[in-house]
Amino acid sequence: MPNMPISGNDLARFSGPQSFMRLPQVETADGLDVGFIGIPMDIGTSWRSGTRMGPKQLREQSAMIRPYNIQTGAAPFDALQCADLGDIAINTFSLSDSIRIITEAYAAHLRHDFIPMTLGGDHTLTLPVLRAVAAKHGPVALVHVDAHADVNDEMFGERETHGTVFRRAYEEGIITPDKVFQIGLRGTGYTADDFAEAAAWGFNQFLAPDLWHKSLTPLAQEIKAKIGDQPCYITYDIDSLDPAFAPGTGTPEIGGLTTPQAMELIRGLRGLNIVGCDLVEVSPPYDPSGNTALTGANLIFEMLSILPGVPYR
Repeated sequence: MPNMPISGNDLARFSGPQSFMRLPQVETADGLDVGFIGIPMDIGTSWRSGTRMGPKQLREQSAMIRPYNIQTGAAPFDALQCADLGDIAINTFSLSDSIRIITEAYAAHLRHDFIPMTLGGDHTLTLPVLRAVAAKHGPVALVHVDAHADVNDEMFGERETHGTVFRRAYEEGIITPDKVFQIGLRGTGYTADDFAEAAAWGFNQFLAPDLWHKSLTPLAQEIKAKIGDQPCYITYDIDSLDPAFAPGTGTPEIGGLTTPQAMELIRGLRGLNIVGCDLVEVSPPYDPSGNTALTGANLIFEMLSILPGVPYR
């Protein structure tokens, strides 16, 4: 039988294991369909730190989530074997070494056929994860939900940071440019054409103001039609949401997506050949209420609910 989260009727939600949704904690992905992996790092950030505490608080807040998505009918634990693989032991004093460690750790896990779902951690982590995922599946389509395009060439002379991820991924050929969808972009820029270069590569960009007051279900259907059955990775930066919904993040930008829009978008992507997901940039020190992490944990559950093989009741 697949693992089930511990019920709040069997053990109070404020107790029990500190794993995602209080699932079993395991050492290996052998036998899993889905594995939750924490990457507690913030040495790739450029403004406010604190995302090293993100995985811990995402797990803490996930204790509130029940196993059935009664809004959509999704019953992921009825069919998928899920467990928590713990945290990657990064080198907290070296970003470059941490990137190496993450790549190697994911490559080792991906010897098994499972879908990694990553709890971040700053957005730098997506680059090494994508390297390992692409080594297994080939270049992937990418759904990138974020306030920022993260296509800088360098930051303080460094080529691998949370703001350079998708330029490096493009240069390395691990993503398919015309199947990259960047959603929720906004804020101020360094130049008038900050987004133009990536658009010229083929990236599909959707600025937040163009999405205000709209359902994102049609956009999700458009994305799904363009990606088809190509292996797809979803990277979800919590700062894609307006800081009214998610203040606990390192680089907040006003005018972002709402939580209902976030849910519409994810739910509309059901049917994609998803081979990995992450949720990044939750910084607990900037939201003492825990609401940002609660929102993030629920969005991870929404992504879990659309993975291949999830039954709907």
